[in-house]
Amino acid sequence: MVVSGTYYPYLVVLSILVASFASYTALDLGGHVGAARGLARQAWLVAAAITMGGGIWSMHFIGMLAFVMPIPMSYDIGLTILSLVVAIVVTGGGFFVISRQGASPLRLVLSGIFMGLGIVAMHYTGMAAMRGHAELGYDRLLVALSVVIAIGASTAALWLAFQTTNLWQKLIAALVMGLAISGMHYTGMRAAIFTAHDAVHDDPVNASLDQINLALAVAGITFVILAVASIASLSEQKRAEEALRQAQADLARVNRVTTMGALTASIAHEVNQPITAAATNADACMRWLSGDPPNLEEARAAAMGIVKDAMRAAEIINRIRLLFKKGTTQRELLDVNDVIREMIVLLRGEVAQHSVSVRTELAADLPQVMGDRVQLQQVMMNLMSNSIDAMKDVEGPRELAIKSQRAEKEHLMVSVSDTGVGLPTQQADQIFNAFVSTKLHGTGMGLSISRSIIESHSGRLWAADNSPRGASFHLTLPAKVEARE
Repeated sequence: MVVSGTYYPYLVVLSILVASFASYTALDLGGHVGAARGLARQAWLVAAAITMGGGIWSMHFIGMLAFVMPIPMSYDIGLTILSLVVAIVVTGGGFFVISRQGASPLRLVLSGIFMGLGIVAMHYTGMAAMRGHAELGYDRLLVALSVVIAIGASTAALWLAFQTTNLWQKLIAALVMGLAISGMHYTGMRAAIFTAHDAVHDDPVNASLDQINLALAVAGITFVILAVASIASLSEQKRAEEALRQAQADLARVNRVTTMGALTASIAHEVNQPITAAATNADACMRWLSGDPPNLEEARAAAMGIVKDAMRAAEIINRIRLLFKKGTTQRELLDVNDVIREMIVLLRGEVAQHSVSVRTELAADLPQVMGDRVQLQQVMMNLMSNSIDAMKDVEGPRELAIKSQRAEKEHLMVSVSDTGVGLPTQQADQIFNAFVSTKLHGTGMGLSISRSIIESHSGRLWAADNSPRGASFHLTLPAKVEARE
C-alpha cells in the first residue's frame, strides 16, 4: 500500500534558513574567486564549492529528516556521503567555468545545466540512501519539474555569484536562491511514492527525538562552517581594501616624486635666485661695514635684504617639502587662488625656460573649499606641467591661461588652457585612464591620480579642446564657506 508522510514544520524552516545562509556565504566567496589569481583563486574556488555544495546537501539532509514516515527509516552511509561529494564537485565545476574571464551567456547556461543536473543527482542519490520496509517510486512529472527548478536555481546562483556587490543585493539574492533550492528539494520529495511491504497504522506520527537531534547537529555544524567562511571572507575584504588604499597612497607619492624629478632644474633655478641675491647683499654689507667710517644705514639695509632673500628661499623649500611629505590627508578651508599662485611661483623657472607666457584670471570673490592643500597643489602642478610640456616644441605663441570662477550649484571651477599640440583625437576621457600617456617618457599616472584626488574632494575633472588650438582642463570643487569680504 502507498504510504504518505508528514513534515516536521520547524525542521522545514531550519532547512530553508540553512539554504539561504549557504547561498549568501557562497555569493560572498564568489566575489573573491573572480578577483584572485593563482593559488588564492583556487583556494577561494574550493571554499565557495564546499560552502554552496555543502550547504545544499545540508539543506537536503535536514529536509529528509523533517519528513516523518509511519514506518522506520534509516540511511545508507556510503550513498549519503556520495551525495555530499557530488554536490561539492558539481558546484565547484560550475563556479570554475563561470568565474573564468570572458565567460559567455552560453557558458553560464551550460554551467547551470551541469550544476543543476548534479544537484538533482545529489538529491536522488540521497533519496536512494533511504532504507525502510517500503518500495520507492517517483511521479515522473514532478521529477521533471524538480529538474527544471534545479537548473533554474543553479543558473541564477552562478550568475548572481559574480554580479552582486551590494549588501542588500546579496541578501535578497541569497533569500531567493534559498527558496529556489528548497523548492527543488521539496518538489523532489513530493515526487517520491513509498509503497509499504506490510500494513501500517494510520495513526499520526511525530518526528523522533533522534531525527530532531541529528538535524540540529547537521545544521549546527553547517552554520559553524559557514560562519568561519564568512569571517574569512570579511577579513580578506578588509585586507584588500587596506592594501588598495595603501597602494593608492604610495602611487600618488611616487607620482609626486616622479613629477618633481622632472622639475629639478626649475627648482634649482628658483632656489638659486634668492641665494645669489643673499650673497650679493652680504658682500655689500661687508663693504659698507669695512668703510671708514662704516656706513651703518647701508649695512643695515643690506642685512635686511639678506633676511628677505633667506625667507624667500625658505618659502620655496617649504613648498617643495610639502609636495614630498608622506602622511595622511589633512582637510582644511583654503583659497584655491592661493594654491594656483603657489604653483605658478614654483613653475616659474620652467615657464621661463620654454618661453611660455602665463595669463591668470582669478575671481576675487571666490568661495573657500574644504580640501587637502598638498593634494590640490599636486593636481594644479600636474595640469600646469602637462600644459607646458605640450607647448615646448610648438612654433608660435605659447600661452598658459589659468582661470578661476564661480560655477553652478555652489561650486567653483578652475580652467587650465594651453596653446600646445592638443588632445588625441576623440580621446578626451581616455587620457584619465591609468597608464595612458601622450608623452614619450610619461608614466600615464598623473591625470589618473589627479582625477581620483578631485573626485575624493566631491568634484569633477575633465578635458576638452581649446580653440583655436591646444587643450583645456576643467575642474570643479564644492564650495564650503563664502570668501570673506
